[in-house]
Amino acid sequence: MIILQAQHLTKRFNGTPIFDDLNLTIDDHSHIGLVGQNGAGKSTLLKLLVDPKTASDGHVTIKQGLSIGYLPQNTGLHSDRTIEAELELPFARLIKMETRIHELETEMSQPAVIADPEKLAAISKTYDQLQADFKRDNGYGYHAEIRTVMSAFGFSTADQNRPINELSGGQQTRVALAKLLLEKPDLLILDEPTNHIDMETTAWLENFLKSYSGALLVVSHDRYFLDQVVNEIYDLENGRLTHYSGNYSFFVKEKQHQLEIAAKKYEKQQHQIKKDEEFIQKNMVRASTTKRAQSRQKQLAKIERVEKPHPQHATARFQFHPNRKSGEVVLDVEKLGIGYQTELSYPIDFHLKRGQRVAIFGPNGVGKSTLLKTIVGEIPPLRGTINFGTGVQIGYYDQQQARLHPEKDVLHELWDDYPTTPEREIRSILGSFLFSGNAVEKQVANLSGGERARLLLTKLSMQHDNFLILDEPTNHLDVDSINVLEKALLEFQGTILFVSHDRYFINQLATHIVELSADGSTTYMGNYDYYTAKKAEEAEIAAHEQSEAAPAPSEPVSEKKQQFQRQKDVQRQRRKLERSVQDLEKQLGQLEEQVTQVQTDMTQPENYQDPERSQQLQEQLHQLQSEQQRVENEWETASVDLEELNEA
Repeated sequence: MIILQAQHLTKRFNGTPIFDDLNLTIDDHSHIGLVGQNGAGKSTLLKLLVDPKTASDGHVTIKQGLSIGYLPQNTGLHSDRTIEAELELPFARLIKMETRIHELETEMSQPAVIADPEKLAAISKTYDQLQADFKRDNGYGYHAEIRTVMSAFGFSTADQNRPINELSGGQQTRVALAKLLLEKPDLLILDEPTNHIDMETTAWLENFLKSYSGALLVVSHDRYFLDQVVNEIYDLENGRLTHYSGNYSFFVKEKQHQLEIAAKKYEKQQHQIKKDEEFIQKNMVRASTTKRAQSRQKQLAKIERVEKPHPQHATARFQFHPNRKSGEVVLDVEKLGIGYQTELSYPIDFHLKRGQRVAIFGPNGVGKSTLLKTIVGEIPPLRGTINFGTGVQIGYYDQQQARLHPEKDVLHELWDDYPTTPEREIRSILGSFLFSGNAVEKQVANLSGGERARLLLTKLSMQHDNFLILDEPTNHLDVDSINVLEKALLEFQGTILFVSHDRYFINQLATHIVELSADGSTTYMGNYDYYTAKKAEEAEIAAHEQSEAAPAPSEPVSEKKQQFQRQKDVQRQRRKLERSVQDLEKQLGQLEEQVTQVQTDMTQPENYQDPERSQQLQEQLHQLQSEQQRVENEWETASVDLEELNEA
């Protein structure tokens, strides 16, 4: 059932349209993501859906009685109430019922009422009905709901009496979101809900929204979050809105596919038009062929022209090519302790081999950036060893961007490092990172965060290192630039160690994850999805071991209980093997795509005519095929084990 429908929606500022003639439909259980470039008008569109009166043209139809909960971007909650009092407001009706129930209980205990059977019966009837309604509407559980949401958003029991107006802006936004979730509106409209919450809270919010029974419309820069919570995408681009049935990953692939189809259709028609025009021009002047030329001219005039695919906005072009290969062993970290005055984590142990892409993962404050700074030598280790392999050349991306010189302009920030390179070539390189024209004359101190990030990546690409150490490289970049960076790093023929809070980025890039904690490190082989599956499995095993603790020696275990335990163990092992097989099959699919792409690249003239590039592609193919063989062996072993377990 349609609960909200926008038709021909238009918004103009000073006569200039932000978007024009948009149509959007929301069903009662839709989970929709709204995506688009910064400045495309996403937040403006959300505001129009909530308050259609501000639209320049068009209208919004809303189902009668529909309750809408709207959280604008970076808008905190301003209130004189405490956190607890504010979060109790969605349950005002239940609280009123609860108060009345207690009043009736007091009335029924009065001697005068007890002595009057008719009055007692009337009050008891009202009491029973009210209590039944209270129970039906989860009256006995709303306190637990409030505590759960408070805890999920980082507020302790001690915080419940804090006045909201004394909180920071980010905390006020978290309270606003928490209150909205407790209200459970029919339609939840959220604009960048993950801006002020950490990874753990974001994961909790994902699980909450996955099972949300109402409709959801959300704008978010967090691509992994969108993948988890939405199954439809509206793409707002160049003032137009396009609908896709699927999550964010599906949208990315389908949009690219549709662009390729549109480009081919346009090129095919243009080729035919050119052919027809040449025929007309050639045959119009000949008496014997004039009629045919006139007929062709009429047909050409009637043809429905395919619109040329709109040129996409400019995106950066990242490439990282190492000058030489490192040895097989790139980095060995053993029993490392990191920190400043206080040790943040110990013992840290992990080993990197050539070609691996390893993500450092862990909670805020555990020392992820400190670990990278320790590895590159910016701060000394407190204990333990760090050893690099043969021929390792390190390129370091610092999230603080401290290696840039504020007083220089963009051109000289790069040119001063490579004074023998012609200015034209330097400008061309900067242009590929979206610095062109007057932009190269801007002072570094006046650049935006995204511009500084792109400049730092430009310098990194010029170094041609074979071991990249990256600290939050996606910070400040727009989605298109992040996508390009992902592709460049996936094609990079070296080794990568990186820290990122972007789970989609981690999922796309990581071959291994090193989880950091105060007690040291744990290495997981796989991407973020694999890591979360393993963590869930570990939690399941721990819970099982706790609940199935061994009985005291004096208490014999029955054969029936032993059989049940064996069945549970087999089931757990089966689930583990099934997950392993699925993950390995996914890896094989990804590797097959990469092998195919490299083989395709090798057939391109610009590659096979370039001996150096041809050699790089051959080495890349060899690495991929070796990895493919290793994964196939693991898959075969796991599949055989699973088959034997199923037959047992």
